[in-house]
Amino acid sequence: MSLPTFPSPWMTEEHAMLRESVARYIGAKWTPRAAEFRELGKMPPEVWREAAANGLLCVSVPAEYGGGGGDFGHEAVILLEQARANMSGWGGGLHSAIVAPYILHHGTEEQKRRWLPRMCTAELISAIAMTEPGTGSDLQGVRTTARRDGDHYVLNGAKTFITNGQNANLVCVVARTGEAGSGAKGMSLVFVETDHAPGFRRGRHLDKVGMKAQDTSELFFDDVRVPAENLLGMKEGQGFFQLMQELPQERLIIAVSGIGAMERALDETLAYAKERKAFGKTVWDFQNTKFKLAEVQATVLATRAFVDACMVAHLKGELDAARAALAKAWVSEQQCRVMDECLQLFGGYGYMMEYPIAELYVDARVQRIYGGTNEIMKELASRSM
Repeated sequence: MSLPTFPSPWMTEEHAMLRESVARYIGAKWTPRAAEFRELGKMPPEVWREAAANGLLCVSVPAEYGGGGGDFGHEAVILLEQARANMSGWGGGLHSAIVAPYILHHGTEEQKRRWLPRMCTAELISAIAMTEPGTGSDLQGVRTTARRDGDHYVLNGAKTFITNGQNANLVCVVARTGEAGSGAKGMSLVFVETDHAPGFRRGRHLDKVGMKAQDTSELFFDDVRVPAENLLGMKEGQGFFQLMQELPQERLIIAVSGIGAMERALDETLAYAKERKAFGKTVWDFQNTKFKLAEVQATVLATRAFVDACMVAHLKGELDAARAALAKAWVSEQQCRVMDECLQLFGGYGYMMEYPIAELYVDARVQRIYGGTNEIMKELASRSM
């Protein structure tokens, strides 16, 4: 087995207990159905509701709104165990640790009480619709519009690469409420309750290179009328500020998931190398294998230390955008490198999807793209240097 990582300074006894509980739950409930989820291309709503009933959703939402009353550390524990279990199809991290905080930190009291309790039970499954067919990391290029018409907004536009897109019935839409060319000042976040939204359409369930069990879709808004009270915070033009406030946590989520997957890959590869025979001895007995895996072990230890430092800072409210961007970029790059080194040691079997290393390898690649491409992350970080 791999060398144990140093104790995570942010992890309390309560976090450790949750970690054990989550690992047992995933092992008993999700791992046996992994092939089914990949075939479906999603984890069905009933799986979400069962997970919510077992305390896996909105653990950092205050109890007064139906949540677990924990902190981001509790969310991170779930993300780590999800990654270790190779369950990339679960979109609960986005729902609980990205969409819910938008409402909690920027919504009105009425909005919090209307949406958060139902998110905690998975009556509402959420998504955030940022990316457009012609607009990726450049959020100021968003063309989806929300035009005020009496006591409604009328939404028009198209979104793509939307996690939870097929399951979601509460979609946070990044839209332009200002005039064209108004840049960040003209952007707002509008929540669409899709069960009561004529003109809302789900497009293709997208076929991806990896993350086959994750529900990723196109969404279309054709004159969708949304009550004005669904504007987050009830003030136009705050969307870009709201996004910037929450993006550091989104990027830390990617880093946390990355280290969890790296630790799983190392354990899988060590176990395989010590049992697989070649030329009369195990793969582990070759010096090249030992050297390669020692290098991977060092990378995992260093990456875990970096992520832990970011966790400590974030839980104190001290993780700035520049360091969060670098954490996302650096960890995802190390993740891809580790997956490549580990897969190579499996030989031809590493290219077979029946082996977890193959799924870990293909799932890792998108980490360098979503949440803002790594090139953009480095550009953002360089502005603070």
